[in-house]
Amino acid sequence: MEFYNKPGDYDAINYVPHTESHGTKELWRVFLILLGITIFDFAIYFALDPTGWRNAIFIFFGLVKAYFIVGAFMHMKNERITLALVILVPIVFIIGLILGLLYEGHALTMTK
Repeated sequence: MEFYNKPGDYDAINYVPHTESHGTKELWRVFLILLGITIFDFAIYFALDPTGWRNAIFIFFGLVKAYFIVGAFMHMKNERITLALVILVPIVFIIGLILGLLYEGHALTMTK
């Protein structure tokens, strides 16, 4: 017969027996993926010469890391697609607007 009246067996506020936290393994998995991508970014930074390809690789891995951060830590992975689109589509339009304004203002093609 096992009793659950030891001080560490219950949550002090809700009086619920302790169990494993929900999603802890998933968060550690995402953390390790982000750590691996970041280490790979540092390796590319020191291994490749500064070119457009290196910048494209950084942007790609930055977007991959943003996907994992938004999905895991902001809990967007479990939301409905409409909520995710309501958040993501305006961001895409704003980025497109900024790039269009820079292009039309010749800021992207000007050199000193």
